[in-house]
Amino acid sequence: MHKRLTSIVSSIYAILIFSFIFLPVIVLVLFSFQDGRLPVPPFNGFSLQWYEAVFADRKLMAALLNSFLVATMSSLIACILGFVAAYALARFKLPGAALQRGLLVAPMTVSYLIIALGLLTVFNMFGVTLSLWTVGIGHVVINLPLCFAIIYSSMGDHHINIERAARDLGASDIEVMALVTAPMLLPSLLASFFLSMTFSWDEFIIAFLLSRFDVTLPVEIWSLLRSGLNPKTNAIGSLVFLVSVTLLIVMELFLFGRAKKS
Repeated sequence: MHKRLTSIVSSIYAILIFSFIFLPVIVLVLFSFQDGRLPVPPFNGFSLQWYEAVFADRKLMAALLNSFLVATMSSLIACILGFVAAYALARFKLPGAALQRGLLVAPMTVSYLIIALGLLTVFNMFGVTLSLWTVGIGHVVINLPLCFAIIYSSMGDHHINIERAARDLGASDIEVMALVTAPMLLPSLLASFFLSMTFSWDEFIIAFLLSRFDVTLPVEIWSLLRSGLNPKTNAIGSLVFLVSVTLLIVMELFLFGRAKKS
């Protein structure tokens, strides 16, 4: 009786937790198909008109492309820099290594608003024009600590013997890093890249403060919301959610699935 009661309570608790997490997403996606002008109850039936409106909107499509380019390039740069930093701090005895590690992960504890304001001040001080490039730099700043933490935690001592063997066979330090260490850490590298893309794809504060004319998708969605809710914003929000979920599914299937098999 006690086990049965515990099972029932656990099931109810799990249902409530998942409902709390996914109910807003379900409502968002459901009312993106609303056959009406407002995404509010009652639900008037299914329609694809708002998805058609999204794909016909040049500003939204341009913002979508901008988000993809910024997320891809900033994640790639953050991943490369994080890997180089992790390799240096894990394989070489550098002065103040503990302090350097702390400084590298410190931005993870700082608000995006503070980082954005700091970068905005620096760019204004040096006369840098705000653009997608400045947004990309901001996303590298926030994603680099994440990439470093993931990659550094994966660089175990069991890799050292393989790297030593490569050096004994005549490989240089750069060749060892690029041809031996990087392939061994490929799951961690891809995990950090996809997570960075997910965070960059959804990020708003830095993209809003560090952009001017060319904006990313979250900024464009914000401008749409200023005129009020409509199923069009729900449709583009559903597409953003779909992209984020797709990245996580790809990461689960090709990274964690492969790790479980090995």
